[in-house]
Amino acid sequence: MTPPTDLAPAQAAARLDRYTVIDVRTPGEYASGHLPGAHNIPVDHLHMALPELKAAAARGDLLMVCASGTRSATACAELAAADIPAATLVGGTTAWAAQGHPLQHSEGVPTAWAMERQVRLAAGSLVVLGLAAGTRYRPARWLAAGIGAGLVFSAVTNTCGMAAVLARLPHNRPRAGDLSATLEALQPQPR
Repeated sequence: MTPPTDLAPAQAAARLDRYTVIDVRTPGEYASGHLPGAHNIPVDHLHMALPELKAAAARGDLLMVCASGTRSATACAELAAADIPAATLVGGTTAWAAQGHPLQHSEGVPTAWAMERQVRLAAGSLVVLGLAAGTRYRPARWLAAGIGAGLVFSAVTNTCGMAAVLARLPHNRPRAGDLSATLEALQPQPR
């Protein structure tokens, strides 16, 4: 099992042409801006792409990317367990763009909010709902307390159950054709 390599955005930009870039965010996040030439395989679909990723890794280096580096590190760990070497982009597309590197945008694809923004909207809405409903029905305030406790747990463990739930919404799911096309693009091209 090979430990993943961490690459800073400047390092990745200098060698981007040497990598097969895999963006593990949701399709909506990917559409909102991704590294040039990146392929989208959401982290929760990675297991289905292991054969194609193993073949791609045999031809060259893999670079896993997400918004902040957390999901790409998770993806690298899953790949390492399957004996597939990969690097992760430290700071993700957020750090990449902040350092002035270009992002590609998917043409004609509706963009979803970044997962972090979706989580903030859902969590904030549920807290307000719990507090508002609590004025009439006191036990409803436990909803706000539960969401607050979930956010604390999320910060301490660096995981997010709400993001996992939101990733299952239709606008965050890859269409079957999109994932199939990505997996086909990872196949070796005939010469």
